[in-house]
Amino acid sequence: MITFDNLWATMEKKGMSTYRLRETCDVDNKTIRRLRANENVETKTLDKLCQALSCRLEDIAEYKPSDQTY
Repeated sequence: MITFDNLWATMEKKGMSTYRLRETCDVDNKTIRRLRANENVETKTLDKLCQALSCRLEDIAEYKPSDQTY
């Protein structure tokens, strides 16, 4: 499972609000909701977030193994 817990910590560290993130990255409320719920987002969105926050992918997303098998 991919989680975005690191995103919120990075945003706080850099003083970025969700409002400012939406304006800077041109992402909508639906995408913010999906990030909060650790749901799927497009890689271009991750790229926008990394650019806006001047960070690396691991600063916003993390893989956590789940018990579910595929």
